Amino acid sequence: MTLDLDFVRSQFPAFAEPSLGGQAFFENAGGSYACAPVIARLERFYRQRKVQPYGPFEASRLAGEEMDEARTRLAAMMGVATDELSFGPSTTQNTYVLAQAFRQWMGPGDAIVVTNQDHEANSGPWRRLAADGFEIREWQIDPETGLLDPADLETLLDERVRLVCFPHCSNVVGAVNPVVEITALAHAAGAFVCVDGVSYAPHGLPEVGRMGPDIYLFSAYKTYGPHQGIMVIRRELGQLLPNQGHYFNADTLYKRFTPAGPDHAQVAACAGMADYIDALAAHHGIEGHPARRNRGVHDLMRAHETALLQPLLDYLKDRNSLRLIGPAEAAQRAPTVAVALTRPGAEAAAELATRGIMAGGGDFYAVRPLQAMGVDPARGVLRLSFVHYTSRDEIDRLIAALDEIV
Repeated sequence: MTLDLDFVRSQFPAFAEPSLGGQAFFENAGGSYACAPVIARLERFYRQRKVQPYGPFEASRLAGEEMDEARTRLAAMMGVATDELSFGPSTTQNTYVLAQAFRQWMGPGDAIVVTNQDHEANSGPWRRLAADGFEIREWQIDPETGLLDPADLETLLDERVRLVCFPHCSNVVGAVNPVVEITALAHAAGAFVCVDGVSYAPHGLPEVGRMGPDIYLFSAYKTYGPHQGIMVIRRELGQLLPNQGHYFNADTLYKRFTPAGPDHAQVAACAGMADYIDALAAHHGIEGHPARRNRGVHDLMRAHETALLQPLLDYLKDRNSLRLIGPAEAAQRAPTVAVALTRPGAEAAAELATRGIMAGGGDFYAVRPLQAMGVDPARGVLRLSFVHYTSRDEIDRLIAALDEIV
């Protein structure tokens, strides 16, 4: 089965928007286009249901039901219980709140493992706990490849480690880390696991329930939705950590780690993400329970992206004028491709923009991995990132534009 790209692109109003005509979007790692169901639900909420939800009158009842629908359907697709999924203003803020909970729960001598492959959102809040006397151990990448070796993690694990934090994939290295294997290692040592899925989830929502981590974080605005952070925290850990919300919400798992009131409209609009995944499943004849449909869509997305990614990697890996960051094999990574040039990445991105290629340049809050690999964060990298709605023609246009500027 192959992905019907015409159908996919018909679900995104951006491809019919005149102001975006003639441009190819290659900065999806910074935020994807929103799909039509999300836009429709957001507009409907603001037009018809912009009232305090969960009240006795019709508009309020419908508002609450749609917020609950988003949580219920996305949780089912990811193979977790409904109350194990919660929304927050961003992944960075969700992580910060979690760090405060761990700070209160941990005891003297306890340790947390972080990596230097991470975006700062899943590294900085945990590292700050060193100021409270907790030990922070760094699982370091290979400076040549940018990869994490699970064998190196084993040397860091002992009975003092309470949490292991790592990315599903890095937003500059792009390599897909073996979440199941790493989680098993951490659990065997008695540690919980927190996975930053922000750079992976746009390429197919993972089935967290089968993978095993205790926390999984990602951003809805990178998975075709509104600007929300989505967090899965499994019940055992969620009930163990101190409540960070209002005291009277302590018995509701999905409220324990969201101290601020939710953005009602954006939470409700997240149900549009589930609409889109279900539409793709139905169009491609994928049936079954929600997690199975999501799994099939995930595989379609990944297969399409992998086929498009390999020609780009083949073009980049053999050029002496740049350094390809991360694996050169498409099957081993997400289509988030960073290259280090002899000039600032932002300059190259600006040149590509004049040729109708929307890409990004900079450090992308990945200062630590860039420094570890010998890349000056001030110069940064050129980042070329795409998702399943990208076409082969757009890849060809990108390569042609790169030929002119590199």
